[in-house]
Amino acid sequence: MTKLLAALLLLAVADATPQLEYFHAQRTIENVQASGGQTCAVLDAAVFAHGAPQLADLRLYRDGVETPYVLRTASAPMESRAQAFDLLNKGERASRTSFDAEIGGITYSDVELEISTKDFIATVTVTGSREQSAKDATKLGAYTIFDLSRQRLGRSTVLHLPASNLPYLHFEIAGPVHPEQVTAVEVEQQTATAPVFVTVAATAPVTTEGKKSVSIFMLPAHVPVDRVVVVPGVQPAQFSRAATVELASAAPAAEGSAPASTVVSPGTLIRVHTVENGLRLDREQLTLDAPQNYADGPTRWTVTVDNGDDAPLPIQQVRLEMLEHKLCFEATAGARYTLFYGDAALTAPRYDYATLFADHADAARATLGAEQRNATFKTRPDERAFTEKHPALLSIVLVAVVALLGFIAFRSMPARKKQP
Repeated sequence: MTKLLAALLLLAVADATPQLEYFHAQRTIENVQASGGQTCAVLDAAVFAHGAPQLADLRLYRDGVETPYVLRTASAPMESRAQAFDLLNKGERASRTSFDAEIGGITYSDVELEISTKDFIATVTVTGSREQSAKDATKLGAYTIFDLSRQRLGRSTVLHLPASNLPYLHFEIAGPVHPEQVTAVEVEQQTATAPVFVTVAATAPVTTEGKKSVSIFMLPAHVPVDRVVVVPGVQPAQFSRAATVELASAAPAAEGSAPASTVVSPGTLIRVHTVENGLRLDREQLTLDAPQNYADGPTRWTVTVDNGDDAPLPIQQVRLEMLEHKLCFEATAGARYTLFYGDAALTAPRYDYATLFADHADAARATLGAEQRNATFKTRPDERAFTEKHPALLSIVLVAVVALLGFIAFRSMPARKKQP
């Protein structure tokens, strides 16, 4: 009985094996360098749309033989985990607000000043040094900060410094910002590489609904979206518009079930290009965060810009973008490579190559050819384990085994003698 149970469990976890005739789609790998070596090709939205979830069915073949690969995803933008630092030596010198901050040994570029006041424009000069009292400080630049809340044009107190790891920073603010109004310095550690994005869909029709500009995209299942980019025309030179990205399932609701819920991510689109009090102000924020794609099936994406009482923004393009995903492999000179996918029965492969993979800065760049239907495709026979086809059977067997073992144990108990 124990052997029968073990056999049933083994059948329940048996994996399907990849065979070329069971893949729906194929793509040739083009522009592979003749010299071979580490090679990477960027995946597009079609691979996600027509492949299995998490690309578990992706298989790469070299001249008809399966060959190892690894999937690499571009670094995502760091979540807002900026560290706040106390201000040192805060005061006023030569009619300027002056203070220091000890950052430590991290590498950084963006530094944000926490300022309690509003409606101001000021210039911040920043120097850095290895020691707090160093006289040979390095000038890191002069930056304009502002708060134009009264004009509904937002606020910018982030200083985009050159990448640096100087542990001590000195700040001087020229403008209507007093020492007591500067409360902290926040520093966000710099990511190793800037994130790279790939367009998933672009330029859905933009319609005007009352005071709102609306773009709607319909995406196939499994296609990720990591951010939304709105590209307005060159005019107006200044605007601040509230915007939302709404994600909902596009699959029809089953009869009798509740409608699919939606997830909404709010944001703001800002453009400021102007001169105020002799200072040049430039700021653009034209990207919106994408809600997490929770749906298993096709999705509906709605991008809405609230124009208020202003004329609608002349939107030239709206783009849904995902982080770049690359398929990397070790190319052999003269070999031909084909990518196959579209077999939902497969699970993700495990290769030593992926475990031991190391990125090469000089890796060759290949491209994916047009998606084609696999000419030899045929429907995979139902290779599910017997227990998957008959899920109740395993439960019945388990109950029977437990009952039998209990009966045997009961029969094996020594009979208790009667007391005189």
